[in-house]
Amino acid sequence: MDGITGNVLYEKNGQEQSLIASTTKIMTALVVCEQCNVLDRMRIPKEAVGIEGSSMYLKEGEILTLQELLYGLMLASGNDAAVALAIYCGGTVEGFAEMMNDKARVLGLTGTHFVNPNGLDAPDHYSTAEDLAKLSAYAMKNPVFYKTVSAKNVKVGDRYLTNHNKLLWRVEGADGVKTGYTKAAGRILVSSATRQQRRILAVTIDDPDDWNDHGTLLEKQFSRFSVRQVISKGDCLGTVAVEGGENSRAEVLAAEDFSFALAPEERPQTMLSGPGFVFAPVVEGAKGMDAYVLLEGNAVGKVSTVYGKTVEQLKEEEKSFFDKLFRR
Repeated sequence: MDGITGNVLYEKNGQEQSLIASTTKIMTALVVCEQCNVLDRMRIPKEAVGIEGSSMYLKEGEILTLQELLYGLMLASGNDAAVALAIYCGGTVEGFAEMMNDKARVLGLTGTHFVNPNGLDAPDHYSTAEDLAKLSAYAMKNPVFYKTVSAKNVKVGDRYLTNHNKLLWRVEGADGVKTGYTKAAGRILVSSATRQQRRILAVTIDDPDDWNDHGTLLEKQFSRFSVRQVISKGDCLGTVAVEGGENSRAEVLAAEDFSFALAPEERPQTMLSGPGFVFAPVVEGAKGMDAYVLLEGNAVGKVSTVYGKTVEQLKEEEKSFFDKLFRR
Protein backbone atom coordinates (compact mmCIF):
# COMPACT_ATOMS: atom_id res chain seq x y z
CA MET A 1 0.00 0.00 0.00
CA ASP A 2 1.15 3.50 -0.84
CA GLY A 3 1.43 5.35 2.47
CA ILE A 4 0.46 8.71 0.92
CA THR A 5 -2.37 7.87 -1.45
CA GLY A 6 -3.64 4.73 0.26
CA ASN A 7 -3.65 2.94 -3.09
CA VAL A 8 -3.29 -0.83 -2.90
CA LEU A 9 -0.33 -1.64 -5.15
CA TYR A 10 -0.55 -5.43 -4.91
CA GLU A 11 -2.78 -7.83 -3.02
CA LYS A 12 -3.65 -11.47 -2.66
CA ASN A 13 -6.58 -12.36 -0.39
CA GLY A 14 -6.22 -8.86 1.05
CA GLN A 15 -9.73 -8.76 2.52
CA GLU A 16 -9.75 -12.25 4.04
CA GLN A 17 -10.38 -12.14 7.79
CA SER A 18 -7.68 -13.82 9.88
CA LEU A 19 -6.21 -14.02 13.35
CA ILE A 20 -3.61 -11.25 13.63
CA ALA A 21 -1.67 -12.05 16.83
CA SER A 22 0.50 -9.19 18.12
CA THR A 23 -0.08 -6.92 15.14
CA THR A 24 -3.16 -6.09 17.24
CA LYS A 25 -0.79 -3.88 19.22
CA ILE A 26 -0.68 -1.39 16.35
CA MET A 27 -4.20 -0.34 17.30
CA THR A 28 -3.42 -0.56 21.02
CA ALA A 29 -0.49 1.84 20.63
CA LEU A 30 -2.43 4.19 18.36
CA VAL A 31 -5.34 4.56 20.77
CA VAL A 32 -2.95 5.25 23.67
CA CYS A 33 -1.01 7.80 21.61
CA GLU A 34 -4.21 9.63 20.69
CA GLN A 35 -6.07 9.41 24.00
CA CYS A 36 -3.33 9.73 26.65
CA ASN A 37 -0.31 11.83 27.56
CA VAL A 38 2.54 9.36 27.11
CA LEU A 39 4.58 11.21 29.72
CA ASP A 40 2.05 10.14 32.37
CA ARG A 41 3.35 7.65 34.91
CA MET A 42 1.38 4.64 36.11
CA ARG A 43 1.77 2.08 38.86
CA ILE A 44 1.59 -1.41 37.41
CA PRO A 45 -1.48 -3.29 38.75
CA LYS A 46 -1.41 -6.99 39.54
CA GLU A 47 -3.80 -7.63 36.62
CA ALA A 48 -0.96 -6.73 34.22
CA VAL A 49 1.60 -9.10 35.70
CA GLY A 50 2.30 -12.63 34.48
CA ILE A 51 0.28 -12.42 31.25
CA GLU A 52 0.85 -15.40 28.97
CA GLY A 53 2.96 -15.10 25.85
CA SER A 54 5.63 -12.50 25.04
CA SER A 55 6.38 -10.13 27.90
CA MET A 56 8.45 -7.20 29.09
CA TYR A 57 8.21 -8.80 32.57
CA LEU A 58 6.42 -6.10 34.49
CA LYS A 59 6.39 -6.21 38.29
CA GLU A 60 3.40 -5.32 40.41
CA GLY A 61 3.76 -1.87 41.95
CA GLU A 62 6.60 -0.60 39.75
CA ILE A 63 6.08 2.79 38.16
CA LEU A 64 6.68 3.44 34.44
CA THR A 65 5.69 6.14 31.98
CA LEU A 66 3.24 5.30 29.24
CA GLN A 67 6.02 5.89 26.71
CA GLU A 68 8.17 3.26 28.41
CA LEU A 69 5.24 0.86 28.31
CA LEU A 70 4.75 1.65 24.62
CA TYR A 71 8.35 0.62 23.99
CA GLY A 72 7.70 -2.61 25.87
CA LEU A 73 4.53 -3.09 23.83
CA MET A 74 5.97 -2.47 20.35
CA LEU A 75 9.63 -3.54 20.64
CA ALA A 76 9.38 -6.49 23.04
CA SER A 77 5.74 -7.23 22.10
CA GLY A 78 4.84 -7.30 25.78
CA ASN A 79 1.37 -8.72 26.39
CA ASP A 80 1.70 -7.45 29.94
CA ALA A 81 2.41 -3.91 28.68
CA ALA A 82 -0.73 -4.15 26.53
CA VAL A 83 -2.89 -4.99 29.56
CA ALA A 84 -1.31 -2.23 31.66
CA LEU A 85 -1.91 0.39 28.94
CA ALA A 86 -5.46 -0.85 28.37
CA ILE A 87 -6.34 -0.54 32.05
CA TYR A 88 -4.80 2.94 32.30
CA CYS A 89 -6.44 4.25 29.12
CA GLY A 90 -9.78 2.42 29.12
CA GLY A 91 -10.38 1.57 32.78
CA THR A 92 -10.70 -2.13 31.96
CA VAL A 93 -9.43 -4.40 29.21
CA GLU A 94 -13.00 -4.74 27.93
CA GLY A 95 -13.52 -0.98 27.95
CA PHE A 96 -10.31 -0.45 26.06
CA ALA A 97 -11.29 -3.05 23.45
CA GLU A 98 -14.40 -0.99 22.77
CA MET A 99 -12.18 2.06 22.22
CA MET A 100 -10.16 0.00 19.74
CA ASN A 101 -13.33 -1.00 17.88
CA ASP A 102 -14.57 2.60 17.87
CA LYS A 103 -11.33 3.68 16.22
CA ALA A 104 -11.59 0.85 13.70
CA ARG A 105 -15.04 2.10 12.70
CA VAL A 106 -13.77 5.67 12.33
CA LEU A 107 -10.96 4.47 10.05
CA GLY A 108 -13.33 2.34 7.97
CA LEU A 109 -11.74 -0.97 8.92
CA THR A 110 -14.80 -3.03 8.05
CA GLY A 111 -13.06 -6.40 8.29
CA THR A 112 -11.68 -5.86 11.80
CA HIS A 113 -12.85 -6.58 15.34
CA PHE A 114 -10.95 -6.59 18.65
CA VAL A 115 -11.62 -8.28 21.98
CA ASN A 116 -8.23 -7.71 23.66
CA PRO A 117 -5.26 -5.32 23.39
CA ASN A 118 -2.51 -7.90 22.82
CA GLY A 119 -3.73 -10.26 20.10
CA LEU A 120 -4.06 -13.49 22.03
CA ASP A 121 -6.19 -15.83 19.90
CA ALA A 122 -9.95 -15.38 20.26
CA PRO A 123 -12.83 -16.24 17.89
CA ASP A 124 -14.07 -12.65 17.59
CA HIS A 125 -10.61 -11.11 17.28
CA TYR A 126 -9.55 -10.66 13.65
CA SER A 127 -8.55 -8.32 10.86
CA THR A 128 -7.46 -8.38 7.21
CA ALA A 129 -4.19 -7.57 5.45
CA GLU A 130 -5.79 -4.54 3.82
CA ASP A 131 -7.20 -3.23 7.12
CA LEU A 132 -3.82 -3.65 8.82
CA ALA A 133 -2.22 -1.64 6.03
CA LYS A 134 -4.85 1.14 6.31
CA LEU A 135 -4.42 1.22 10.08
CA SER A 136 -0.63 1.37 9.86
CA ALA A 137 -0.61 4.06 7.16
CA TYR A 138 -2.72 6.21 9.48
CA ALA A 139 -0.78 5.37 12.63
CA MET A 140 2.63 6.14 11.11
CA LYS A 141 1.53 9.78 10.73
CA ASN A 142 1.34 10.06 14.54
CA PRO A 143 4.76 11.30 15.70
CA VAL A 144 4.73 9.43 19.03
CA PHE A 145 3.69 6.19 17.36
CA TYR A 146 6.37 6.66 14.69
CA LYS A 147 9.06 7.39 17.26
CA THR A 148 8.11 4.22 19.14
CA VAL A 149 7.97 1.69 16.31
CA SER A 150 11.05 3.02 14.49
CA ALA A 151 13.31 2.66 17.58
CA LYS A 152 15.79 -0.19 17.31
CA ASN A 153 16.93 -0.34 20.93
CA VAL A 154 15.85 1.45 24.11
CA LYS A 155 16.54 1.22 27.83
CA VAL A 156 13.55 1.08 30.16
CA GLY A 157 14.78 1.16 33.74
CA ASP A 158 17.10 -1.82 33.98
CA ARG A 159 15.60 -3.43 30.87
CA TYR A 160 17.31 -3.30 27.46
CA LEU A 161 14.70 -3.75 24.75
CA THR A 162 15.52 -4.65 21.14
CA ASN A 163 12.93 -4.30 18.41
CA HIS A 164 11.76 -7.68 17.08
CA ASN A 165 11.38 -6.14 13.60
CA LYS A 166 14.53 -7.33 11.79
CA LEU A 167 13.70 -5.22 8.72
CA LEU A 168 14.88 -2.14 10.61
CA TRP A 169 18.40 -3.47 10.07
CA ARG A 170 17.87 -5.19 6.71
CA VAL A 171 15.91 -2.80 4.48
CA GLU A 172 16.92 0.75 3.54
CA GLY A 173 14.52 3.25 5.10
CA ALA A 174 12.63 0.68 7.18
CA ASP A 175 10.83 2.47 10.01
CA GLY A 176 8.09 0.13 11.34
CA VAL A 177 5.83 -1.39 12.29
CA LYS A 178 5.06 -4.73 14.07
CA THR A 179 5.62 -8.47 14.15
CA GLY A 180 3.16 -11.10 15.34
CA TYR A 181 2.99 -14.84 15.93
CA THR A 182 0.80 -17.46 17.47
CA LYS A 183 0.63 -21.13 16.52
CA ALA A 184 -2.90 -20.68 15.19
CA ALA A 185 -2.25 -17.41 13.35
CA GLY A 186 1.20 -18.19 11.99
CA ARG A 187 3.85 -15.55 11.31
CA ILE A 188 2.38 -12.11 10.68
CA LEU A 189 4.34 -9.00 9.73
CA VAL A 190 3.37 -5.40 9.02
CA SER A 191 6.29 -3.38 7.67
CA SER A 192 6.93 0.18 6.55
CA ALA A 193 9.82 1.84 4.76
CA THR A 194 10.31 5.45 3.68
CA ARG A 195 12.56 6.74 0.92
CA GLN A 196 12.59 10.19 -0.69
CA GLN A 197 9.48 11.12 1.33
CA ARG A 198 7.51 8.16 -0.05
CA ARG A 199 6.27 5.43 2.29
CA ILE A 200 5.37 1.87 1.29
CA LEU A 201 3.63 -0.54 3.68
CA ALA A 202 3.51 -4.32 3.34
CA VAL A 203 1.43 -6.87 5.23
CA THR A 204 1.67 -10.65 5.19
CA ILE A 205 -0.43 -13.11 7.21
CA ASP A 206 0.68 -16.70 7.86
CA ASP A 207 3.91 -16.31 5.85
CA PRO A 208 6.84 -18.47 7.02
CA ASP A 209 9.32 -16.46 4.89
CA ASP A 210 8.06 -13.00 5.77
CA TRP A 211 11.42 -11.24 6.20
CA ASN A 212 12.50 -12.05 2.65
CA ASP A 213 9.04 -11.52 1.17
CA HIS A 214 8.73 -8.05 2.69
CA GLY A 215 12.16 -7.08 1.45
CA THR A 216 11.16 -8.13 -2.08
CA LEU A 217 7.75 -6.41 -1.94
CA LEU A 218 9.19 -3.13 -0.67
CA GLU A 219 12.10 -3.03 -3.12
CA LYS A 220 9.84 -3.76 -6.08
CA GLN A 221 7.51 -0.89 -5.27
CA PHE A 222 10.26 1.62 -4.51
CA SER A 223 11.82 0.83 -7.90
CA ARG A 224 8.76 2.43 -9.53
CA PHE A 225 9.52 5.88 -8.15
CA SER A 226 11.85 8.46 -9.66
CA VAL A 227 12.43 12.06 -8.58
CA ARG A 228 10.86 14.55 -11.00
CA GLN A 229 10.74 18.33 -10.94
CA VAL A 230 7.10 19.16 -10.36
CA ILE A 231 7.39 22.96 -10.17
CA SER A 232 10.03 25.36 -11.51
CA LYS A 233 10.71 28.79 -10.07
CA GLY A 234 8.63 31.33 -11.98
CA ASP A 235 5.86 28.91 -12.97
CA CYS A 236 2.40 30.45 -12.79
CA LEU A 237 0.48 28.42 -10.21
CA GLY A 238 -2.80 30.28 -10.68
CA THR A 239 -4.42 33.64 -10.08
CA VAL A 240 -6.04 35.29 -7.10
CA ALA A 241 -8.91 37.81 -7.01
CA VAL A 242 -7.88 41.37 -6.14
CA GLU A 243 -10.41 43.42 -4.19
CA GLY A 244 -10.33 47.13 -5.00
CA GLY A 245 -7.73 46.76 -7.72
CA GLU A 246 -7.38 48.23 -11.19
CA ASN A 247 -7.30 44.61 -12.41
CA SER A 248 -9.58 41.97 -10.97
CA ARG A 249 -6.93 39.22 -10.67
CA ALA A 250 -3.20 38.84 -10.03
CA GLU A 251 -0.87 36.03 -11.08
CA VAL A 252 0.75 33.87 -8.41
CA LEU A 253 4.23 32.60 -9.34
CA ALA A 254 6.37 29.88 -7.74
CA ALA A 255 9.27 31.37 -5.76
CA GLU A 256 11.24 28.09 -5.75
CA ASP A 257 11.65 24.73 -7.45
CA PHE A 258 9.91 21.65 -6.09
CA SER A 259 10.80 18.02 -6.85
CA PHE A 260 9.22 14.81 -5.61
CA ALA A 261 9.52 11.07 -6.11
CA LEU A 262 6.68 9.92 -8.36
CA ALA A 263 5.49 6.79 -10.09
CA PRO A 264 5.08 7.11 -13.90
CA GLU A 265 1.28 7.33 -13.72
CA GLU A 266 1.10 9.95 -10.95
CA ARG A 267 0.08 13.51 -11.81
CA PRO A 268 0.43 15.93 -8.88
CA GLN A 269 -1.67 19.09 -8.68
CA THR A 270 -1.20 22.44 -6.93
CA MET A 271 -3.61 24.36 -4.74
CA LEU A 272 -3.24 27.90 -3.43
CA SER A 273 -3.90 28.44 0.27
CA GLY A 274 -5.83 31.33 1.81
CA PRO A 275 -9.29 32.83 1.26
CA GLY A 276 -8.94 33.18 -2.54
CA PHE A 277 -8.60 36.97 -2.64
CA VAL A 278 -6.26 39.79 -1.59
CA PHE A 279 -6.72 43.52 -1.19
CA ALA A 280 -5.08 45.98 -3.56
CA PRO A 281 -2.41 47.09 -4.03
CA VAL A 282 -0.54 43.92 -5.05
CA VAL A 283 3.18 44.49 -5.58
CA GLU A 284 5.17 42.52 -8.14
CA GLY A 285 7.63 40.17 -6.40
CA ALA A 286 5.98 40.50 -2.97
CA LYS A 287 5.45 37.30 -0.99
CA GLY A 288 2.16 35.60 -1.76
CA MET A 289 0.20 32.79 -0.16
CA ASP A 290 1.70 29.30 0.04
CA ALA A 291 0.91 26.72 -2.63
CA TYR A 292 0.45 23.07 -1.72
CA VAL A 293 1.42 20.18 -3.95
CA LEU A 294 -1.24 17.46 -3.85
CA LEU A 295 -1.11 13.81 -4.82
CA GLU A 296 -4.63 12.39 -5.07
CA GLY A 297 -5.81 15.03 -2.63
CA ASN A 298 -3.01 14.48 -0.10
CA ALA A 299 -0.52 17.30 0.53
CA VAL A 300 3.05 16.17 -0.18
CA GLY A 301 4.82 19.53 -0.21
CA LYS A 302 4.55 23.30 0.20
CA VAL A 303 5.96 25.96 -2.13
CA SER A 304 6.38 29.67 -1.39
CA THR A 305 5.06 32.12 -3.99
CA VAL A 306 5.34 35.71 -5.16
CA TYR A 307 2.91 37.91 -7.05
CA GLY A 308 3.33 38.62 -10.76
CA LYS A 309 2.61 42.06 -12.21
CA THR A 310 1.67 44.89 -9.85
CA VAL A 311 -2.04 45.64 -9.46
CA GLU A 312 -2.59 49.23 -8.29
CA GLN A 313 -5.41 50.25 -5.99
CA LEU A 314 -8.47 51.58 -7.82
CA LYS A 315 -8.79 55.35 -7.30
CA GLU A 316 -12.20 56.76 -6.53
CA GLU A 317 -13.48 58.74 -9.52
CA GLU A 318 -13.97 62.46 -9.04
CA LYS A 319 -17.64 63.37 -9.19
CA SER A 320 -18.73 66.29 -11.38
CA PHE A 321 -19.98 69.61 -9.94
CA PHE A 322 -23.49 69.01 -11.34
CA ASP A 323 -23.59 65.45 -9.87
CA LYS A 324 -22.71 66.77 -6.43
CA LEU A 325 -25.25 69.61 -6.76
CA PHE A 326 -28.01 67.24 -7.91
CA ARG A 327 -27.37 64.83 -5.01
CA ARG A 328 -27.52 67.74 -2.53
